[in-house]
Amino acid sequence: MVMANPTLLLQSFFFFFFFFFFLLPCLSWSCPEYQKQALLQFKSSILAINSSFHTLDSWNSSSSNCCLWDKVTCSSSSNSNSTSTSSVVIELHLSDLSAPLMPSNLLAPLFFIRSLRVLDISHNFIYGQIPALRLGNLSNLVHLDLSWNSIEGQIPALGFGNLSNLVHLDLSVNSINGQIPALGFGNLSNLVHLDLSRNFIEGQIPALGFGNLSNLVHLDLSVNSINGQIPALGLGNLSNLVHLDLSRNSINGQIPALGLGNLNNLVHLDLSRNSINGQIPALGLGNLSNLVHLDLSRNRFNGSIPLQLFQLKYLQYLDLSSNRLSGELPEEIGNLTKLQRLSLRRNNFANGIPSSISYLRELEELDLDNNSLSMEIPCDIGNLSNLSSLSLGKNKLTGGVPASMQKLNKLNSLYLEGNLLTGEIPFWLFDFKDLQSLLLGGNNLTWNNNMKIVPKCRLFDLSLRSSGLQGDIPEWISTQTDLSYLDLSMNQLHGPFPQWLAEFHFLIYLFLSHNKLSGSLPTALFQSSQLLNILALSHNNFSGELPKNIGDAGSLRFLMLDGNNFSGPIPQSISQISSLELLDLSRNRLSGNIFPVFDPQANLWYADFSSNQFSGEVPTTFPPIINTLALGGNKFSGALPLNLKKLRNLERLELQENNISGELPNSLLQISHLRVLNLRNNSLQGSIPKTLSNLQNLRILDLSSNNLTGEIPIEFVNHLTGMTPNLTLHTSGFYDVITFSFNFFSTEFAVNELIVNWKKVKQGLSSHYIDMYFLLDLSNNQLSSEIPASLGTLKALKMLNLSFNKLFGKIPASLGDLQNVEGLDLSHNKLSGPIPFAFTKLQQLTTLDVSNNKLTGRIPIGGQMNTMADPNFYANNSGLCGFQIRVPCPGDLPPAPKLQERDNKKEPWILLEAVGIGYPVGFLLTIGIIFLAGYFNPSPPSNCRHHHPHRLIRQRI
Repeated sequence: MVMANPTLLLQSFFFFFFFFFFLLPCLSWSCPEYQKQALLQFKSSILAINSSFHTLDSWNSSSSNCCLWDKVTCSSSSNSNSTSTSSVVIELHLSDLSAPLMPSNLLAPLFFIRSLRVLDISHNFIYGQIPALRLGNLSNLVHLDLSWNSIEGQIPALGFGNLSNLVHLDLSVNSINGQIPALGFGNLSNLVHLDLSRNFIEGQIPALGFGNLSNLVHLDLSVNSINGQIPALGLGNLSNLVHLDLSRNSINGQIPALGLGNLNNLVHLDLSRNSINGQIPALGLGNLSNLVHLDLSRNRFNGSIPLQLFQLKYLQYLDLSSNRLSGELPEEIGNLTKLQRLSLRRNNFANGIPSSISYLRELEELDLDNNSLSMEIPCDIGNLSNLSSLSLGKNKLTGGVPASMQKLNKLNSLYLEGNLLTGEIPFWLFDFKDLQSLLLGGNNLTWNNNMKIVPKCRLFDLSLRSSGLQGDIPEWISTQTDLSYLDLSMNQLHGPFPQWLAEFHFLIYLFLSHNKLSGSLPTALFQSSQLLNILALSHNNFSGELPKNIGDAGSLRFLMLDGNNFSGPIPQSISQISSLELLDLSRNRLSGNIFPVFDPQANLWYADFSSNQFSGEVPTTFPPIINTLALGGNKFSGALPLNLKKLRNLERLELQENNISGELPNSLLQISHLRVLNLRNNSLQGSIPKTLSNLQNLRILDLSSNNLTGEIPIEFVNHLTGMTPNLTLHTSGFYDVITFSFNFFSTEFAVNELIVNWKKVKQGLSSHYIDMYFLLDLSNNQLSSEIPASLGTLKALKMLNLSFNKLFGKIPASLGDLQNVEGLDLSHNKLSGPIPFAFTKLQQLTTLDVSNNKLTGRIPIGGQMNTMADPNFYANNSGLCGFQIRVPCPGDLPPAPKLQERDNKKEPWILLEAVGIGYPVGFLLTIGIIFLAGYFNPSPPSNCRHHHPHRLIRQRI
């Protein structure tokens, strides 16, 4: 028997393998020439834009079979008129070509390949409109993906009508605008997946636009500008729908209970970040028995959570946060035993956390932050063994940190800030090896300063704000070198700023305000390698000069060093921090007359240098974007600079309590957005410019304690429309508390108040509520004119002070139209005539001073005027009268009758009165005397004869 040659067999195997798998397809299954040419033309169009394009290098004319090219898939197709078998292109996977910007008309050659079933050109840079008519040629298309491009224009009304075989359509992440066509998808009866998310689509969801898509499983319209209500009929017919996402739109109205209630197969429902209101429909959502993911967050839902929601036994994700829900958390919440994430934060839930929450053994994230929950944290919360994130902050929880929490071995984040928790901070919290975020500040918890701890965790976030820390900053914190957020504010820490803390290179947010830290700041804190975004060292005892390298901290956004003892000049390098948005150096001992020059493109919008010792001219070296500039309480002198006008976005300008002189320049009046202008207690002269009326957004104007003369211009009053009601003003917002979010939690820090003379007392007005205050203070000047009647049109005013001037004439009755005024001071002028009776209409009035004038007549009675009863506020007006000052007015008492008439009228009455009273009184007196005489007389001797009682009576009478 002859054995076969192994080498020959192996050669034969490779020949047949090569023939069938490589050579035969090339010989008989090559793609049609016209399809090959179409593909080459598409490539050529890209090369014409960018000759260095190499992604489609395998596409070349020397290759006879385009089915072998990259990103091309073919399928065999038998020709009934021939015995030959050919291939046609059925799939083009052209996503992420790394090509340059391509206009959509470059796709034209592809639309000649009518055999295409899959066309994926996602993640490119295609711009222009959807080529509607040519797309219609691809009638065999099953899968079309144009997502992640820059396609613009509207969805063609009939452009997809011929694609009746389409199953998958993705137009997401483009720039498509306009409305969803009412009938544009009606013919796509085979459609299973439709994604139009992340575009600029507007208008309402068409009531019938999706009605025929009975096979639709996935519908995503999220992140658009869709408005109106959710159509009950249009979506209610999609009985096969599994995934529905309408989040991040402007949808309003209520959820249609019947419409969504028909979607029994729904697994994923996301309606978050809209303006949907009303109550959560009990029946509608209760029917969605297969629901796994439900997100209704960031809407306007109110009322309580319907109990039917807790019957959705498959629910794993439930987010109802940032609504207006209220009531108690029901015990039925424990029925959701498959729940993995539960967020009810930012609502109005009250009372305690139900103990049944401990039944949610699969829960990984629990967020009940920002409610009004009270009572103690359930002691069984430690049974949630899978919990990695627990957020109960900003509630009213009491008691201590439950010991059962020691069992939460997977705990990664614990947020308990801003409650009423008491007791000692447990040191076992630092034994969690996976713990990264620990926020305990803002409670009544106390830190045991005598205990030494060695943390087993590597913290990223730590807050021990207001926790009773004393002495130096704890040394154990030096081991937490990965910290990015550290808040030790509002404690009793003292000593210098630790060098080791200044060298924490991952630190982004540092809050050490309201302590007793001292010494100078280390230069390492401001090295260029630092990532610091927020540095808050306010209200400590730091001293010395600011480090000259402060400008190297290129990531700083918020720098708060106010309320310390820093001295010397401001380092010029601080203007190099282009990212700086808020700078507060107020209430220090800084000096100098040269300010840093900020780049016009800088981001600084808030700067407070008040209450220092700066001198020279008023600085204007700030970027045009600046919104708030506080320079009060310094030693600035000279006239107001003309180039203040370049700070055109200023809304709050404070220059009070300086030595500024000269007249009010017209250039100041070009800052048209000004809402607060405070020039109190300077040496300004001249008259109030009529053109001050250009500042139509003014809400607070304080020119008091200067040397202004002349009249109060009528034009100035007529155009202060910012002090009239029902006016929508340009606003970017003032803040006394700035809130920022970081890693799913938020924190706040305060911004300085606006100090004004409010009702005769210097008072800080919360910057957050400046939009509620309307104040005009022209007091302590030399103004001499009548009070313009047009002041009565400023109906939003809450405080009007014209005292200590030389105003004369009568008080205009129109001031009674100041319906919101709380304080009105017209004292120390030369006003005459009566106090207008119209003042009785001032229902908000709490302080009125008209003393030291020449007023006469009756003080009005009625309304709040009845409570204005302090005589000091009417003093030195010789002609006033009224019950408020205990001076009767003429005509208050009836005229006294003549003496004879009075006697004649009273005589008969007196006689009757004497008779009516005399008889009973006399009778009672007689009986009393008899009784007393009989009681006190001693018994007569035996030889004496007894007096007859009747004789005794006669005798005594």
